[in-house]
Amino acid sequence: MSQAFSHQVHFSTADQTRQFAVTLSDHLKPGDVVLLQGEIGAGKTHLARSLIQARLAKVGIEEDVPSPTFTLVQTYNVGTAEIWHADLYRLTHPDEIEELGLTQAFDDAICLIEWPDRLGELQPDNALLISIESTPDSDQEDHRVITFSGDADIWRDRVLDALPA
Repeated sequence: MSQAFSHQVHFSTADQTRQFAVTLSDHLKPGDVVLLQGEIGAGKTHLARSLIQARLAKVGIEEDVPSPTFTLVQTYNVGTAEIWHADLYRLTHPDEIEELGLTQAFDDAICLIEWPDRLGELQPDNALLISIESTPDSDQEDHRVITFSGDADIWRDRVLDALPA
């Protein structure tokens, strides 16, 4: 049985979050699911957008990456992989996940899922959960506490390698 992994970091600027996402993008492969949890405005979309733009840049594509709040899912071809960016905020039942084709994408694509609580029982066991918490009482406007958790065998080295030294 695999061991659980949990690690917490503090980022004091939006650029630190962006830089982490850029570095993490190098460590993701098809079949990886990253669950982005946090309140509205916590930085979920910023992290996802930064990661997607980094992967697109590697294949020579510069593209605006909108939030999928209204489209529910945006897909991006990044050469050897496809990235699915989903915002499940507006979903009311896990059956809607199946209709989007998201469960199949869990096997074949890199999936970035905002509002993962909407997945219910469909949440993959091998996913990396990134919980982002804004700390408004901090002196730094963009200060975030980010907690990573998942299967240690799958995620520990990849997350730690992506963090700033």
